[in-house]
Amino acid sequence: QVNLVESGGGLVQAGGSLNLSCVATGRIWAIMSWFRQAPGKEREFVAGMQWVPGLPKYSDSVKDRFLITRDYAKRVLSLQMNKLQPEDTAVYYCAGTPAAEVGTYAGAYRSWGQGIQVTVSS
Repeated sequence: QVNLVESGGGLVQAGGSLNLSCVATGRIWAIMSWFRQAPGKEREFVAGMQWVPGLPKYSDSVKDRFLITRDYAKRVLSLQMNKLQPEDTAVYYCAGTPAAEVGTYAGAYRSWGQGIQVTVSS
């Protein structure tokens, strides 16, 4: 069984930073990613990476502002979010899939965390 538990969300002013973490217990998927879902919108891909060798992929909306990393030994996936804007407000989810490449389609992911709220005030 795979469990993904997110932490690190909260409220921040525009221009600020937050760091999200996702701890994986049990199996580690080949691809680990972050998604987000704002009220009334579909869940969207934010960033993902191959657990080995750790190659990242970003959505255009967060590229150059967010950084996805992983601690291989501690089984932790992190998302450093900088220059946050109100449009980044959403529930953020950690997800995993056994796919060969990082995909942006939420339906392709097998495991999901419970989600964590990120709110950016203007």
